Parts: sequence; structure tokens; C-alpha cells
Amino acid sequence: MTNSNAESVTGAQSLVKSLEHAGVDVMFGIPGGAILPAYDPIFDSKIRHILVRHEQGAGHAATGYAQVTGRVGVCIATSGPGATNLVTPLADAQMDSVPVVAITGQVNSTSIGTDAFQEADIRGITMPVTKHNFLVTNPKDIPHAIAAAFHIASTGRPGAVLVDIAKDALSAKTTFDFPTSLNLAGYKPKMVPSESDVRDAARLIAESKQPVLYVGGGVIRSNASKELMKLAELTGAPVVTTLMALGAFPDSHPQHLGMPGMHGTVAAVTALQKADLLITLGARFDDRVTGKLSSFAPNAKVIHADIDPAEIGKLRRVDVPLVGDLKNTIDALIPALKAEFKKSQPDIGAWIKQVTGWRETYPLGYDHQPTAHFPLNM
Repeated sequence: MTNSNAESVTGAQSLVKSLEHAGVDVMFGIPGGAILPAYDPIFDSKIRHILVRHEQGAGHAATGYAQVTGRVGVCIATSGPGATNLVTPLADAQMDSVPVVAITGQVNSTSIGTDAFQEADIRGITMPVTKHNFLVTNPKDIPHAIAAAFHIASTGRPGAVLVDIAKDALSAKTTFDFPTSLNLAGYKPKMVPSESDVRDAARLIAESKQPVLYVGGGVIRSNASKELMKLAELTGAPVVTTLMALGAFPDSHPQHLGMPGMHGTVAAVTALQKADLLITLGARFDDRVTGKLSSFAPNAKVIHADIDPAEIGKLRRVDVPLVGDLKNTIDALIPALKAEFKKSQPDIGAWIKQVTGWRETYPLGYDHQPTAHFPLNM
């Protein structure tokens, strides 16, 4: 659906107005030939443009901004080498599920495909490392492409989206008409898991004698730390948090074992290996955690909760899938688990004693180095 009060502008003005309507207040970038038409309206805009030294820095700054604020990070670059310098930060944002929108200039639409000066097929180049991307050659399509890019980047499993805009589309006259709602064909992220899967998961937890909560970055992405705490204290199960989940659960909590995997603690690694159930929340069985996948947690059944259905069963066979936003998933799981616990409360006391023993025997530590003394006159 669009706004009927269309306004006559250039494509570049339409782009900047679209970014303003999307709520952008900061963007990171470098001007260059193909994107230059956008810079005049940027200077007249309330959006703060931060000039970086290199386009890769713009992409990483946008990623950092998104991680700190929870909003979509925005970077902007010109065609060819400007756009290709964004590939690394876009891949980084996509792998870490960070919402980023990249705006790139492209050569004139009539020159696309001719190997024109500073032309690169940035849409094709970034297709494997973005959640979605667009090539805009008609200026009237700019508002919809920007609205769709922000919607896709920030919903479902967050990720990187690129919008490549031809220079003549930025220079041409058009009308500004920002969509008031979106209905993107084929894009319907599932936000709430099915009731039957939630009941199955609760039953597995109630039957478990050696459960572990294996927590990934999805908990932070869905802002579900409070819900995680409720679930952890309800189950009493030990908690391990991956690198991307650091901060999702207090390090000082008695149930927390630290990070799993090759950079993790002895207690966390051993607990996963000895577990009979992995309650996997927003984690993806990364090789830094599992090591040799075939020998990882060999006797454990798996509950896997994730908003991205492509992650479930990708690397490890799953006994109960929970597809949905993690905040919603945990909110649904807690009452189902309480109902199961009324029937039979599992006794995991011996498991907790064993896990606590590993943590106390093999704590994190470091060597105290002697204090260095340097002469005042060097």
C-alpha cells in the first residue's frame, strides 16, 4: 500500500526521503561518481552522514551501530570498487545476523552489462552473502526497494540487504510515494512455534536427567534475556553461552558454565558432551562449538529453537524443532513446562553436582605476571 500524496522529486531526493521515512538518523559512507547525485540531498537532510576512510570501514561501522542500538545500520558507497569494498562487512553482518542495509550507486542503466567504467555486478557478487538484494533502474521503484530492504533486514532472522541504484535513476525526475505497508511475496517469517512442538519440547525436558541449555546469539537478537533467565531457573539446567550470546545470561549466575567449544571452559564442553538433552536456543551448531560434528554430544536428544527454519536440522538431527522468535518461543515453553512438571518433576540434582564439580576443578584462570618496572628516563 502506498501514500496517495505523491511528491515530485529527483531519484536521489526520493532515496534520502525514503531513508528518513525508514527512521535512519546515521549513515556511514564515502561519495563517488555513481552515488554522487545522492549526496546533495544528504547534506540537506537531518540524517547524519559520517565520512569514513574506506568503504569496508563504513560497512563495519554500520554493523557496530546496529549491534549497539538494535536498529538497522546503513552504509553507502559508489559503484565498482566502492561497492566491492562492502563485501566483507556484508558477509560479516549476514553471518552474525545483524540488520544492515547497504546503498550502492551503479553505472547508468543503459551501460549495465557493458563493462563500463567502475561497473561491477554487485548484486550478483553479494547474492551469497546477503539476505536479499535489489537492482533499481527505475526511479519510481526507489521508495518500495528501500522500505522492503529495511523490512527484510530487520525481521525474521536479521541480516544484510543491498540496494544497488543506477546513476540515471538517481538523477531522473520521479514522484516520492513511500509505502505505508508491505506484502512481500514469499516472505512470511514464522514468529510463534506450533503448540504441538512446544508440548513435545516440554515433555522431553521433563524426561531429561542431564539437560543443558545451549544458548546462541538468537537470544540477544530477539531481546529474550529475561525469558531465558525464567526458563533456566525453572529447569535448573546448566547454561552455556556461545560467543555471540555473551551477555545473554549473567556470568555470575550459579547455573552458568561459560562458553562452549574450542575457546570455552572445561565445564561447558564436558557438560555438552555428557548431556542427554540439548535445549538449543538461537544457536547453529557452529564448528567452533562442536569440533568434529559426528562426536559432538553423542548421547543427547536435541530441541532446536530458531527463527530461521533453514538452520534446524542443517548440521544436527533434531528431535523437536521450534521455529519462531525466541522471545515468543520461550514464553510459550514456560507454561507448557510448568504443566509437565506438575505431572512429574525431574530430579537433576546428581547432574548439577557433577557439573558444579567440573567447574570447581577446572576453573578459568590466568598466570599472575610480575609487575614490570620501567626506568623513568628512557
